[in-house]
Amino acid sequence: MTLPRRSPALQRHAVRTAAVLGAAALLLTGCGSGDSGSKDAKGSAGKESAASSATRTVKDATGRAVEVPAEPKRIVTLTQEDLDMVLALGVKPVGITNGQGLDKPPAYLADKVEGVDVVGNLLQPVMDKVVAARPDLILAGDMQDEQVLKQLREITPATLVTMAPTDDWKLSFRGIGNAVNKLDRANEVISEHEAAAKAAGGKLGANKGAEVSIVRWNPGGPSWMENKQFASGIALEMGLKRPKAQNKDGNAHTPSLSLEKINEIDGDWLFLSTLTSDGEKALEDVQSKAAYKELDAVKNDHVVTVDGSVWSTRGGPLAAGVVMDDITEALSAS
Repeated sequence: MTLPRRSPALQRHAVRTAAVLGAAALLLTGCGSGDSGSKDAKGSAGKESAASSATRTVKDATGRAVEVPAEPKRIVTLTQEDLDMVLALGVKPVGITNGQGLDKPPAYLADKVEGVDVVGNLLQPVMDKVVAARPDLILAGDMQDEQVLKQLREITPATLVTMAPTDDWKLSFRGIGNAVNKLDRANEVISEHEAAAKAAGGKLGANKGAEVSIVRWNPGGPSWMENKQFASGIALEMGLKRPKAQNKDGNAHTPSLSLEKINEIDGDWLFLSTLTSDGEKALEDVQSKAAYKELDAVKNDHVVTVDGSVWSTRGGPLAAGVVMDDITEALSAS
């Protein structure tokens, strides 16, 4: 039985269009003011008060206008994508949620959030814990539960839905950059990532332009990822290709495939992830079956197991770095 190789980067764990963007753009700046009665002779206290109470109005991913602090100090993130993005902007939140499919923060961000309070699971905040964090800004990911959003807005009106169902990570990142008044830095980070991905793809030697299959193994079988899904996009930015069966536009995972269709997951390289223990068990079970063993990627020892809590998410700049490192290390070693 050929077992997938675990990527070195995973082992370390220690690393819409202009119109849509306009929906996240700044509408109003500096509309807050301080209490003039608090000024001392030099007006310094009044200036400090004005600075702390100054606000901006932005639109979130749903088009809702939200008044946010001009310089937010106490941010709570409700998804690992929100967390990834604020950390990439140099902002450490005061409250976070556990990672996708995890009962703890995502491993690739663990060293950056040491000591930060966990306020619930992914998109499942515990309201008492959110209150205790005293947020002045809540980044609510793709939260669609209006009752939960109502409760969050009672804690602070500065609660933003940061991503729509079809948004890619770069659009969401620009929206979050705008919300925390760091849009210029967000654009810089994206440019740096794109340059790094292109450079990395050009150094893959014999594997330059290889076809890479990107698959999550579910309890019901494998599901490959469409071209606009996060990890697929990183591979394409690196100049890699997708197998013919997987070269489809879209940002979703396909339904789980039966063994009769397992050839759809084949490629020059096969990157496999799971998210649950049931998925891990299903993958382990299939590795002894002839249909799996007959895949070219398996026969060529070109199967790499990667972290589903990174590869199967909607992504962010730091997760993009992990995916890029996983691909680079696997393909450069062959």
